[in-house]
Order: sequence, then C-alpha cells, then structure tokens
Amino acid sequence: MKKYICFAAMCSVLFVACIDEPKQYENTKEGNFRALWEIIDTRYCYLDYKGINWDSVYNDYNERLQYVQDNKYELFDLFAEMLTELKDGHVNLYSSFDISRYDKWYTDSATNYYSSIVYSDDYVGKKVRIAGGLRYGRFLNYNIGYVYYGSFSDGFSETNIREVFEYFKDCDGLILDVRNNGGGALTYSEQLASYFFTENKVTGYIRHKSGNGHSDFSKPVKLETIAADDSYRWTKPVVVLTNRYSYSATNDFVSRMKQAPNAYVVGGWTGGGGGMPLSSELPNGWMVRFSACPMYDVDMNDTEWGIAPDYWVMITNDDKENNRDAIIDKAIQVISATND
Repeated sequence: MKKYICFAAMCSVLFVACIDEPKQYENTKEGNFRALWEIIDTRYCYLDYKGINWDSVYNDYNERLQYVQDNKYELFDLFAEMLTELKDGHVNLYSSFDISRYDKWYTDSATNYYSSIVYSDDYVGKKVRIAGGLRYGRFLNYNIGYVYYGSFSDGFSETNIREVFEYFKDCDGLILDVRNNGGGALTYSEQLASYFFTENKVTGYIRHKSGNGHSDFSKPVKLETIAADDSYRWTKPVVVLTNRYSYSATNDFVSRMKQAPNAYVVGGWTGGGGGMPLSSELPNGWMVRFSACPMYDVDMNDTEWGIAPDYWVMITNDDKENNRDAIIDKAIQVISATND
C-alpha cells in the first residue's frame, strides 16, 4: 500500500497537502542513512534557497558511514552532524537517548536581554503581575506599560488581554518584549498580533511542497491577521523588542506586527525559523523533524533568516555595567516621539 504524509496548518487559512511518503528502507545503518537523506532531499523546503548541494552531502557522509560500527551513538552522531549542514533550528533528530539540535542561529549572537536589568528600579522594578503567559508591569519612571512574553507555547485568554490593556489604559504606550522567546504555537502568534490591528490585513504568505523537487511548491497562500474586537484592541503606540533568540512563532509574530498601525520593532534581527515543521520516521524508529513549508513576509521575502527591526540596537558591555537596557531606552524614545 502506498503511504502518504498528510498535514494541515492552521494560520489565517487552512491548507492540506498530501505527498508521497519516501519509499521504505531496511533497518540497517545504510537503510536508515538513505531514508534520512531522501526525506530531506524530497521534503525539506530550503535546499535551493540556502544553496545546499545535498548530493555532495550524501557523498561525504555516505563515505564516513562505512567507518561507523554497530553503535547507535556513533550512527546518531553522524546523522545529527549531517543535519547541521542545513543550518536550521527547526531540524531535529529524535531518539530514545538523545535529540540533535542546531543552535548557532542565536549562540553566535549577542545576548541583548538581561532580566536583572529589566526588573531593576531603573526600569520595571520587582512589582510584576502575571496574566496567562504574560508578565506585565509599569515602568517606574515613565508612563509606559511593559509586557514580557517568554514563550508562544504559554497560552493566554482574551480575558487576560483585556485585563492587561485595562491596567495600561492611561499609559502613553506599550512595550511588548519577545526577546528570548524561542517560539511555540502559531495560533498564539496570530491571536496576539490581532489585538494591535484595526482592520483585517494580509501580513504574509506560506507555500507547501507539491512534489519531490527541491523547488516544487504550491502558489503562495495568503496569511491574514484578523483584527480583534474593539474591546480587545490596543491603538496607542506599541514597540516590540527583539533579539536573535526570537525564533519560529516569534519570528511569525514580528513579521505580522511589522504591518500593524502604530507598531515599531526595536532591537536585533530575529532568529528566523520561517519554515513550518513536519516530522517523518526512519526505519529504526528515530524521528526527524524538518522545515517543510516556507513562510514569507508581506513582500514575499523569505523569513527563514530572520526579520530586521525598524531600529537596530545592541546592548553593549558598558550598558550592562551601567545597568542600562539600550533597547528599552530606544523604545521609550520611539513612544515619546510618536506622542509628540
């Protein structure tokens, strides 16, 4: 019986794609290697975009495979190293004893976030409230609200949002900090962005694989951000703070917020992670996760490598020593200038 991979992505639209499952291989080191290579060759969405010669990768690692003994750890490590050639934080190999990961998309970059500075008396202080996955408080020296959202895996409700906005109703603006937010559910990304839009708006696109070729994709499908009800809407200035660890669903959120009225992005480039992940199984039961569907901003620019801020700011060593968050300082300036 022919097998299929079927998947659905819920964003502003629903799409379902069915493509042939790569053929089955024997549970040997050679069979598992061939299965892994072929899954990436036919399903991974960024080989051409990143200019990766996957045939050359096959030749290099297939030659090394002959030196791997009957040792699951050596085989896993070889497969994991091969997957790092993709330079993709959405690519993982899962086994019962280890998970491979690629993290240079943020470990090679400046930290650009220090909670000890944010929650000092120079900024928000220790008085912080919690509503769902949101931590929020007022700046001690400015009439500006501050919300930290650390993971799009942590939920929130419309009631949470209403309470937060009510708390800040007399503030001049809002700073929404998604630094060090490594992502999570795209549904929360779309929902959170919706509270800052006054009308429905196309904020990006997505395509899915339509065949085995590296560039076999569907036509772009619109991603629309649906404006929230008036009672859950923030219309004053909002500044989104970013760094390289703002990844995956956070990357999507920032891409959407770039289209919101009265919204600005301050900090560093986001980490990227623009590919919708999908998983497949090797003959030995190991699972491989990989980017399957490329996502784009409203101008059809691929978001895999990250989103540029409106104002690029770094926290220097001098800033840190003087307990200054240069990114927050710039955000306060932006809100003040917007209100002048």
